[in-house]
Amino acid sequence: MSAMEDEVMDEGEGLQETDEEDESKRDQLECDFSAYKLFHEGSTGAPCLSFDIVRDKLGDCRTCDTPVSLIFVAGTQASRTHLNSITLMKMRNLVKIKHDASDDSDSELEDDEDEGGPRGQPIVSSASLSHAGCVNRIRVTNINDVTLAAAWSETGQVGVWDLSSLLEAVEAPNAPESIAMEQRPVFTFKGHRSEGFAVDWSNTMTGSLATGDCQRNIYIWKPVEGGSWSVDSRPYEAHTASVEDIQWSPNEPNVFASCSVDKTIRIWDARAAPKKACMITVPDAHDSDVNVIHWNHKEPFIVSGGDDGKVQVWDLRSLQGGGAVAVLKQHTGPVTTVEWHPDEASVLASGGEDNQVLQWDLAVERDTEVDAAEDMDVPAQLLFVHQGQEEVKELHWHPQIPGLILSTALSGFNVFKTISC
Repeated sequence: MSAMEDEVMDEGEGLQETDEEDESKRDQLECDFSAYKLFHEGSTGAPCLSFDIVRDKLGDCRTCDTPVSLIFVAGTQASRTHLNSITLMKMRNLVKIKHDASDDSDSELEDDEDEGGPRGQPIVSSASLSHAGCVNRIRVTNINDVTLAAAWSETGQVGVWDLSSLLEAVEAPNAPESIAMEQRPVFTFKGHRSEGFAVDWSNTMTGSLATGDCQRNIYIWKPVEGGSWSVDSRPYEAHTASVEDIQWSPNEPNVFASCSVDKTIRIWDARAAPKKACMITVPDAHDSDVNVIHWNHKEPFIVSGGDDGKVQVWDLRSLQGGGAVAVLKQHTGPVTTVEWHPDEASVLASGGEDNQVLQWDLAVERDTEVDAAEDMDVPAQLLFVHQGQEEVKELHWHPQIPGLILSTALSGFNVFKTISC
């Protein structure tokens, strides 16, 4: 199932309507809006190939029965490096798709919880900070009620940015469509010998950060008094090629995982000396580069995606010498993003250069009799196929709106919730 929508979020300087060529490509796709509860799309002046969702104060477990509001921060990859920015966006009045007359309920026509607008007209406010070079990857955390973003720059530096002023700007009544600000990072680490992509904040040790670069080195950051960080000058360097992604354990302090162009997945203990910190190595985890990993928050599993187009699930209890417990083959190009559902332990999503976002449920078992009769090649665990974006780079489940996915690609952003989740 796939769908694209004619309605595009318009933000003047920010989100703009896609050009006629992109519209023509999408019009060729078969649309099935009955498969979606909510769908909106938009493009930016410069691609934002990495982003992260900012938790808001509107509560958890929200539905899309009333207009949806969300906030995320993204980093641009502009063709002119001096034009790059870190941009925080607030999207409001994102309404669900009306399938029949029963959807015209009073609850659906209500305004958003904090600010509303005419039905069907999304409202987008953005605030941005100048950034030196393209933003390779960006991740957010919250320390003492202050929202911070760690941004990898193509210049080889990692900066930590205070997003307070940006949040204040987009949350203000009658917030402007777009506002540019000037601000320096609160901390910059220049110890990496090359640029990189791997970065992750720890969930169990507030303020701790791990960053990995294209020269195979990983550095661990520890917070110190005064709002700064101490970074050990000794890198973790068991990998033999570029470190592509890093994930801290959601439950165990000091434990993190990494993946690399060297085809391995490694598990580390940050309490040990860097040369002795690698506890487990999964050799040849994929047939080629391992691009991304994500740690399940409910069960002892890690999911990985590689240039071989495979999405693979690993049981942490049998990593040493054991193979993947699930191999999901549906992507026809490199997998560039994977993420477990924040609440459903068996559900995950993946995206890749084949222009697809796939939703999976490992709890689904194949019906052999039906498959034999229909000669199906589609994996039973595949719940949904979302298409229409050009070269999907990153996706995230919204932590407060169950089932809602944001994804970014060369062609822009999609915000959607399917009938499958």
